[in-house]
Order: sequence, then structure tokens, then C-alpha cells
Amino acid sequence: YPAVTALAGGIPVFIPTGKNNFKLTARELESHCDKKTKAIILNYPVNPTGVSYTKKELEAIKAAALRHNLTVVADEVYDELTYDFDHIPFASLSGARKNTLYLNGFSKAYAMTGWRVGYVCGTPEVIAAMTKIHQYTIMCVSITAQMAACEALVSGRSAVMQMKREYLRRREFVMAGLKEIGLECVNAQGAFYAFASIKSTSLSSMDFCQRLLKEQKVAVVPGTAFGKSGEGYIRISYASSLDNLKEALRRIEVFLGRFKGKARTDE
Repeated sequence: YPAVTALAGGIPVFIPTGKNNFKLTARELESHCDKKTKAIILNYPVNPTGVSYTKKELEAIKAAALRHNLTVVADEVYDELTYDFDHIPFASLSGARKNTLYLNGFSKAYAMTGWRVGYVCGTPEVIAAMTKIHQYTIMCVSITAQMAACEALVSGRSAVMQMKREYLRRREFVMAGLKEIGLECVNAQGAFYAFASIKSTSLSSMDFCQRLLKEQKVAVVPGTAFGKSGEGYIRISYASSLDNLKEALRRIEVFLGRFKGKARTDE
């Protein structure tokens, strides 16, 4: 997001959300707005934290966005993988449609990552401008991928629900497992990620990930890959088998044994 914003001539402004369980609030949004603010990028369920928003929370964000006449770029690609409440598309909120640019795709809900099929909905003016750029850079998604996406829409609903149930089972296992080995983690309400705090160790996010990979052969992503506010956290994907997750948690626990009783020196 920061790179494409800069390429479009914009200035990205980051809003820290760590103190609010990594959720954006209307108050925080408005405190970062000025006369030059044009848009907000809202991804939910969120990669990497897994948090999402209830209708009440979205209504508050919508009200703030409309007060400042912002375009809300709603990245909802994990919408089908929402566990604790129904996913509410931002554009479905009363009065939000004309201010929403809705992004979605088939990579997550239909497990079609390699097919690279996505779509966007917005006002005719915005879509026309996007099409001018798109047709001279990408042309279109391959016909094979388009046909596969159509088949997924027609016949894939039961598979999506089955996958969602399995991800929920894995979420429960991973969340409980992280707590058991002493890693705090914000509740993942959607997607298939756990964002665990490693602040109880003396390591940075990058050092933790590199050492865990080298010493225990477990791959996780440093929180700093998603911005400087991710320091002190790691992202764990539970898009793997339950057996693999069990073994990964066991190895992480072994690795953490090296740091028991230690605290971060920068706190």
C-alpha cells in the first residue's frame, strides 16, 4: 500500500493501532485527517493480525470518512473467512456506496492464489480511470482463470464453508497453543493468521524469525514486514495441516525455552 500510494503521487500516513488491539477507530482516523487527506485503505479481516470489524465499528468509521469526504478503499479479500460474526461489506453501509472502492478476489476464499483473479467495484468515473491504466499494463486475466473463477462461484460454495470450518478449528488450536507456550496474541476474528507478541524475548522481530528458521526450521514472518509498528510481533499462518501446526508450536516452545526469565532491554 505505501509503495502504490507513493507511485500515484500520494503521501501515505500510517495510523498506529496496537494500543487498540490493532483495530482502527473513528477517533484515530479523524485525528490523522487534514484538508489534503483523500482516502483511507481499510483491509478487513486484516492481514497480518486477523482482526475484523463489527457493523457498529464500521458505522463509526463510515461516519468519520463521510465527514471528511474520504474514499474508502475497502480490501475485503478475506471476507468469507470471518469467524466470530458476519462480515459486513463496507459499501453495503447506508450512504457509503459512492465513497467506497471495493476490492476482492478468489485467492483466499476459493484458495485460487496462483490464478490471480481479482475484481474491483466503484463509481463509473473511478473504474474508467483504472481501466485506462489496466488495459495497457495487464490487459486481462487469462480466459482459463476466468472460467475457473466462474465455476468456483457456481459450484464452490460448499467447499468454501468446509474450508472455513477447518480454518476455525486450526485457529482455536493455534490460539490455545500460543497461550500455553507463553505468547500473547490478539484474537484472530478472520483470515488465517495469528499475530503473536515476542516482546518477552530480547530479540527483534527479524532476529526472532531468522533464528527460529535456522535453529528449529519453522518459518514465520516478522511483524516489521507490515510496518514499523509490527516490531515485537510475528505473523504465524495456520494455512497448514494440523499436524504441521502441532509440530511448529512444539518447536517454537523449545526455541522460547532459551529466553525464559529474560525481558526486552528496550522497555
